[in-house]
Amino acid sequence: MARRQSRTWITLGAALLLSLLLAYAFWPRPTLVDLGQTAREAMMVTIDEEARTRVRDAYSVSAPVDGRLLRVELEAGDTVTGGDTVIARMLPRNVSPLDSRSRGEALAALDAAAASLRMAQADLDRAIAEREWADRELERIGKLFASEQASEAERDEARRAARTLTAAQKTAAAAVAMREAELANARARLISFADNDADRAGHDGSAAAIALTAPVSGRVLQILQESETTVAAGTPILEIGDTENDLEIIVELLSTDAVQVAAGNRVLVEHWGGAGTLEGTVERVEPWGFTKFSALGVEEQRVNAVIRFRGPPARRRSLGHGYRVETRIVVWEDDSALTAPSSALFRDGERWAVFVVENNRARLTPVEAGHNNGLQAQILDGLEPGQTVVLYPGPGLEDGTRVAQRRLE
Repeated sequence: MARRQSRTWITLGAALLLSLLLAYAFWPRPTLVDLGQTAREAMMVTIDEEARTRVRDAYSVSAPVDGRLLRVELEAGDTVTGGDTVIARMLPRNVSPLDSRSRGEALAALDAAAASLRMAQADLDRAIAEREWADRELERIGKLFASEQASEAERDEARRAARTLTAAQKTAAAAVAMREAELANARARLISFADNDADRAGHDGSAAAIALTAPVSGRVLQILQESETTVAAGTPILEIGDTENDLEIIVELLSTDAVQVAAGNRVLVEHWGGAGTLEGTVERVEPWGFTKFSALGVEEQRVNAVIRFRGPPARRRSLGHGYRVETRIVVWEDDSALTAPSSALFRDGERWAVFVVENNRARLTPVEAGHNNGLQAQILDGLEPGQTVVLYPGPGLEDGTRVAQRRLE
């Protein structure tokens, strides 16, 4: 009797254990998912493109007359001073004596260049006077603003006028430098015309050589004619530019991106070879588009955008003309946007939606999304900061499904 009861208990225990094992094996388990958090944080949308630097106003120094160019002693990168540094020397070639008409034309060109220089100097004097007036007006408006007798708009207008007239003064100074270079060229032509045998004056011709001085201060960008050679009038010899104060960025944007960019947009310059991130501002987007083929042979419509650097030039002193940089043009930003990971959003019919995790269950939640930069999505309605959402929701995930966070092993 006891043996029969023990067998019964053993059989019942085995059946119970088997039932528990089957229940454990077929019990619904939570779906493993990746989870993210909503947060209120800074967010920006940028257009990223490779770009290159360039000197805005690069000066190409050319041979003023036909003749023999002596070897250029300067090297690329050398610093030159406008109107002072001799950048090249050349000997005029033998020419036939001038008739009275040609000599008169040369003298007239010299007088015209001198008159143009005097006109440019007058424009510079006027620009200096207007800038000084604008500085005094800005100082006066600043004092009135401090005593609450002038509005902020009046102060901003005075500041804008001062900056505009400062730029006008710089333009006038550049015009004077150009007129001085034109006058020097006119004098050089007259000297070569008058002295037919000047190239025979010295052993190496240096006594009769025409000295070409730098038209502006800056650095030598490149040497186009380095060795001694015979050149025609107008042949480029070298290029000069101010890489410290006159450097800008030219970026080729897709036309579909260019319509989103406007003058004044903030720009972040990264991977330029130095430490940190440089800042810039979009100065203009050119209205002319052009066709360009990508590395994969795809035809694209591109548009040039010009970016001006901001901040002290010392930070970018190592940059030069034609250097590669990467730009991020900020087309939208918010310092306190409600964001969710972009990978959490999906289309549910005609609306956007996410799965919010509540009590270990996924709840389908419709949301209104704003800007999206590929990593973050701006949430306008439907979520609160600190909520947990499912990343990369699969097609099998439904409202109410039990979920658990996937662990990386």
